[in-house]
Amino acid sequence: MQPTERTTVLDLNNKIRIAGIVEDSIVDGPGLRISIFVQGCPHACEGCHNPQTWDFDGGHDMTIGAILERIKHDPLLDGVTFSGGEPMCKAKALAFLAKKSHEMGLNVIVYTGYIFEYLLEHADDENGYMELLKETDILIDGPFVLKKRDLELKFKGSSNQRIIDVKRSLEEGKTVICEL
Repeated sequence: MQPTERTTVLDLNNKIRIAGIVEDSIVDGPGLRISIFVQGCPHACEGCHNPQTWDFDGGHDMTIGAILERIKHDPLLDGVTFSGGEPMCKAKALAFLAKKSHEMGLNVIVYTGYIFEYLLEHADDENGYMELLKETDILIDGPFVLKKRDLELKFKGSSNQRIIDVKRSLEEGKTVICEL
C-alpha cells in the first residue's frame, strides 16, 4: 500500500512534501505554468525523468499557504501543474491547493502514473483521489514506458499516456480524451 495524505481538515498551514517548484514552465502543459513536483512515488518507472522524487522521505515540506504565495506572485500564469513523484499520493492536500488555484482563475493539470479508470475505481474518503479529480481540468495518466518513449509527443513522455478532459469525463461517465 502506498503512503497517502491522511489529513482530513486542510488549511493553509498544512504541509505537502515536495521535490521542488518550477516557475514559468512551458513544458508541463499549455501556457505559462507553475509546476509543483511532489515527493514520493510508488511506480519507479524505468527511464523516469524524475527518479529523485521516488523516495517518500526525500524532498522537503512546504505549507499550502507558502505554495499559494508562489502562485499568486506571478500574475501571468495560465495554470498550475502537479507532477512528481506521484500527485495521487498527496491527493487531499493537492485538491485543496487546486481549489484555491481555481479560485484565482487558473487551470489545473495533474500528471499521474495511475490510469484514470483505476483512480475512479479505487477512490475513497481516505485516499482523496476523487477530491483531486474533481479539481483537475486535465489529467495526463499512465506510467512512463521507456519502450514507448516518443520525443514528438506534446506534454507526454510515452505513447501509452493519455490526455484526459476530467470535467467532461466525470460529467459523461466515460473517459474523454482531448488534445492540448
